[in-house]
Amino acid sequence: MAFYLLDTGILIHIVRASALAVEIENKYSLSKPPNISLTSIISKAEILSFSVQRNWGDKNNEKLKDILRHIPIVDINYDKIIQKYAEIAAYSIGKHPTIKLPPGESASNLKDNDIWIASTASVLNAKLLTLDKDFLSLDKVFVDVVYIPQIPNK
Repeated sequence: MAFYLLDTGILIHIVRASALAVEIENKYSLSKPPNISLTSIISKAEILSFSVQRNWGDKNNEKLKDILRHIPIVDINYDKIIQKYAEIAAYSIGKHPTIKLPPGESASNLKDNDIWIASTASVLNAKLLTLDKDFLSLDKVFVDVVYIPQIPNK
């Protein structure tokens, strides 16, 4: 059994039913028990904003609503997630009191939303499934990051 926290980019591909979404489903069995896929309230907000910005039509918005009904949404208003946010934020700028950046790595200044998403995955002990390389600085330090590179359209 695996717990996955799906980042916003993964959700976008799922809504679009893209080839990458099919590949991810086949490789990680996101929707097949005993695996459990979750997403953060932050990713929900980001994808809803994305749908407004891109003027998604009724078809994609209905697919999005259906997907969000079937993927549990994790709130961030929990003390453990808030504390983990503080730790990851400090680490990402090289100011964590006990966990230092690896030699040769510079501070990353992760975006706040990414820190919330990573904090949620960390507290849940879920694998963070993402298309975003920015999370790689946290891999095996705070969270197990499963980075999936996007292959450009040919």
